[in-house]
Amino acid sequence: MERVPKVAVIGSANMDLVTQTPRMPKVGETLEARRFHTGFGGKGANQAVALSRLGADVMMVARIGDDMFGAEMKRNFEENGVDARFVEPVPGCSTGVAAISVDDEGNNCIMIVKGANGTLSPDDVAGAGESLKRSDMLLLQLEISLDTVYAAIDFGAKNGVPVFLNPAPGMPLKREYLRMVDFLAPNETELEIITGMPVASTGDVLAAARSLVNEGVPKVLVTLGAKGSLLVDSKEHLFVDPFPVKPVDTTGAGDAFIGAFIVEYLGSKDIKGAMKMANRYAALSTTREGTQKSFLHRAEFDTLLEERKA
Repeated sequence: MERVPKVAVIGSANMDLVTQTPRMPKVGETLEARRFHTGFGGKGANQAVALSRLGADVMMVARIGDDMFGAEMKRNFEENGVDARFVEPVPGCSTGVAAISVDDEGNNCIMIVKGANGTLSPDDVAGAGESLKRSDMLLLQLEISLDTVYAAIDFGAKNGVPVFLNPAPGMPLKREYLRMVDFLAPNETELEIITGMPVASTGDVLAAARSLVNEGVPKVLVTLGAKGSLLVDSKEHLFVDPFPVKPVDTTGAGDAFIGAFIVEYLGSKDIKGAMKMANRYAALSTTREGTQKSFLHRAEFDTLLEERKA
């Protein structure tokens, strides 16, 4: 029997407030939206749920508010098989919120209110330390304090636990910490913000990713949306073609990609195979509305792939 990979996610947990609209409004414009719904989100929580649904043993380190959203958030982790021992409420603080608009083309724009996510501290990382040391990988994003992200990277490096950093939302980052991660996984926009280089073409993206590798980042994995994905390291670069679908809602597709990539990579150590699987899993998530609820369980995913082949 294959060993189940153990992944610790240190990151955000949000309640998504989602509006479906024919198109994005212009500045100053009032536009009647078609539909509204709530859902569980936050990049950390999304990636944790994707990992768990694909069969990983997942632990979440996060902070939630002492409100009704926070209680629902903890219940959602538990129902999805995520170890939520280190998901704790913060007195007097709201749960993080993401206001999301999705248009008829499947495009989205998102505004984040950190809430309790902003209180997750380096001490909280240290408090979960003994459990973190038993993980096969630490997974991080940037919807929590940068000091906490840096502390988690430092913890991984000192304890021999590989670190996967999804630098979202994009912001300038200290290079000494980027050199300590095993994988840096931005999208094109985040890559542009981190490097200050253009990403208008595939060649631009490759050059920007290569510049980070030249600065000492071990592996840069760029998600390219409908164009697939790119891996750059000191030896080579590798493009993997997209999996063609007709998208309905692209929200959370990047999180689906990361969850699928990590599960497959930890199981096989085959980067190309992991990228191929992640492209497929992320693409299929865009054919359903919502964020976490669009993430397939492993059996569903395998069945859909078999049907596509047939």
